[in-house]
Amino acid sequence: MDGHDGDDPKQSTADMTAFVQNLLQQMQSRFQTMSDSIITKIDDMGGRIDELERSINDLRAEMGVEGSPSPSTPKAKGESKPGDDTA
Repeated sequence: MDGHDGDDPKQSTADMTAFVQNLLQQMQSRFQTMSDSIITKIDDMGGRIDELERSINDLRAEMGVEGSPSPSTPKAKGESKPGDDTA
């Protein structure tokens, strides 16, 4: 016995509606918090990647290899194979 046996069905429906709405609001709030957390972490990682790229470029400049391709730029396939198109 939960105390709702003799209650008006409309009141029971209203209670259930309020409960579901409250539950959905809580879920939305939790999802929003998780989404904000994920976006913050992605932004932090982007900043770290930018800092790493700057550090790599600084090191390359110190070593005097500014003219070489960056690590993110793959070499063309025919560059390192002697005799392909150089006959």
